[in-house]
Amino acid sequence: MTEGLKSAVLTVSDTRDRETDTSGQYLCDSLVEAGHDVVERDIVIDDRYLMRARLSAWIADPGIEVVLLTGGTGFTGRDTTPDAVEPLLDTLIPGFGELFRQLSHAEIGSSTVQSRAIAGVANNTFVFCLPGSSGACRTAWEGILREQLDESFRPCNFAELIRKGVH
Repeated sequence: MTEGLKSAVLTVSDTRDRETDTSGQYLCDSLVEAGHDVVERDIVIDDRYLMRARLSAWIADPGIEVVLLTGGTGFTGRDTTPDAVEPLLDTLIPGFGELFRQLSHAEIGSSTVQSRAIAGVANNTFVFCLPGSSGACRTAWEGILREQLDESFRPCNFAELIRKGVH
């Protein structure tokens, strides 16, 4: 891999803090281990407007190329991450959610249909919304993100698109 991507991790939770946020910590550790820079990390409650405010600031920041969100992708009344994020995206990446659910199905069976994992691009910032469990974050990282955020992965990867400035 060449130069690492500048990334941010946002945990969406009403109950987690830095000490109990195992999913956010896993994502930060994985990014750093892969050679990326984690330039921002935050936790916000399940509130679509607080999420949008934080994410909008990161999307507008030219120093952030990738945002990983964890939490709030289910179907309960407080799970609003996809609803909050999708209006901010310029382009959706439908294959991300589809592939995530396919990989997840091998691990948790039909329960994977309860995940509304999504991804997209806004202002040349790639945004990935993952479920809040550490296992789901590991599935997304190991099965999709590690390779797609690595410029050396072939035949194609998101890192190349980020460097080229797709939006």
